[in-house]
Amino acid sequence: MTHDEHTVSVDTKAILGLQFPTDPRWVNLAQLSLADVLSDHAYCEQKAAATCMSLIQRYSQKEELVTALAPIVTEEWGHFRLVLAELHKRGLSLGVQRKDEYVVALIQFCQKGGAEEGRLLDQLLMMAMIEARSCERFKRLSEGLNDEYLRKFYRRFMESEAGHYTLFIELADTYINKEKVRARWNEWLAYEAEVMNGLELRGDRIH
Repeated sequence: MTHDEHTVSVDTKAILGLQFPTDPRWVNLAQLSLADVLSDHAYCEQKAAATCMSLIQRYSQKEELVTALAPIVTEEWGHFRLVLAELHKRGLSLGVQRKDEYVVALIQFCQKGGAEEGRLLDQLLMMAMIEARSCERFKRLSEGLNDEYLRKFYRRFMESEAGHYTLFIELADTYINKEKVRARWNEWLAYEAEVMNGLELRGDRIH
């Protein structure tokens, strides 16, 4: 491992807890597929807004959750519009949504059936995980792209996703015993590292 890789790994673990740092070559591949990256990013923001809306509808009696996620819906949809505008500025279209193998793999780890508490916990932790990984990927783009404008563009998104990651963890703590949340989060971190290690390194997508 090079000094740079080690630094990224330490920062990633310290800030986000992620156990598998993105391969440094990913940003070089993304540089060659910016149209695909921007399209995929737009769909990621759209899905994030839709998922928050779904959580609000499903858990409408949980006032803290509803209050916390309502502005996130607006923010994520605003992000979608920002990325869409960037696509159009570059003469590109949104394109067709692709299957997100990363998110599909995470969904498989979520509790199916059983007590509501366990299902809610996994839904919140899955969202935290996606935001954490997105933050890490945006950090890569903000530091490694040749385009100075896009580096700044992704710096903004990196800072936003870091805030969302902590929000979902805090919401889990609001409704569920903190020790249980931490224990399950550690299981999520280990599982996500396995998922990342097993996915093909591709530069045409955020995850």
